[in-house]
Amino acid sequence: KVHRVSVPLGVVAVIFESRPNVASDSAAVCIMSGNACILRGGSEATRTTAVLYELLETGARSAGLPDGCLNGIRTTDRAAVGALLTAEDLVDVIVPRGGPGLIKRVAAESKVPVIKHYSGVCHQYVAADADVEMAVRVVENSKCQSVEVCNALETVLVDAAIADKALAPLASAMAARGVTLRCCPASRAILAAAGTNAVVEEATGEDWTAEYLSPMLAVRVVAGVEEAVEHINTYGSHHTDGVVTTSLAVPNAFGRSVDSASVLVNASTRLSGGGDYGLGAVIGISTGKLHARGRVGAEELTTYEWVAVGDGHLRA
Repeated sequence: KVHRVSVPLGVVAVIFESRPNVASDSAAVCIMSGNACILRGGSEATRTTAVLYELLETGARSAGLPDGCLNGIRTTDRAAVGALLTAEDLVDVIVPRGGPGLIKRVAAESKVPVIKHYSGVCHQYVAADADVEMAVRVVENSKCQSVEVCNALETVLVDAAIADKALAPLASAMAARGVTLRCCPASRAILAAAGTNAVVEEATGEDWTAEYLSPMLAVRVVAGVEEAVEHINTYGSHHTDGVVTTSLAVPNAFGRSVDSASVLVNASTRLSGGGDYGLGAVIGISTGKLHARGRVGAEELTTYEWVAVGDGHLRA
């Protein structure tokens, strides 16, 4: 009899910057999946993370977990990160949580496998047949629910066939939330003719790849789903991208063609992740294709081994 058994990856090192909640979230997912966990936070929240480390380590001991299964590195010395990146005999995978500088350093210097995403340049495409009221709600929530997170909206693409109808209410909603629009020439012309009260600025090439993490939104008019997909695959970060439409054909074409870890149909990009997908807590998001893609939860922190049970079986 041959069967496959899930096993933990082993020792997971999480290197994060300024968000202390990453410590508790990561520890929980690692322990739940049977992994040991090393936590190293940044200097921005040293005292808070030190308290969390103590609580987590005490809780692990009280629960009867093995000594050393959860460890918080108290020093903020950058050499500690370097030591983790070269500890290939001790650490099985590294998950960096922070800005592009941290993630690029980890990816460049690590001798240990890395699960990462560089940025969240997320899009919503408002298709030609979209319900405008729905589109406004989805875009507003995608952008404004929490502007500083990796699945917040950064670019909205509006189909040319609906731009005259959709851009003005979209701009009004953004103006009410204090969002500045960086617009292509076509969208600027439409909004100028409509007399919008939104703050409208001219977009440059840098805006299409920008992860603003602030009240700023890039706007571009596109000539159909093919051009929308081309824009996303050219300028996006393969994180989370969505489409607002009333048809079945458009999301099928969009989903097959766009190269993203998460594709949303008629839903906010802020819903991408483990909890909102009903799949539990996550340790991070992966925009790569190996070993995990999208949410990185307990299941993604496991691998498998093959077990063969014989009765004196021999190789002929």
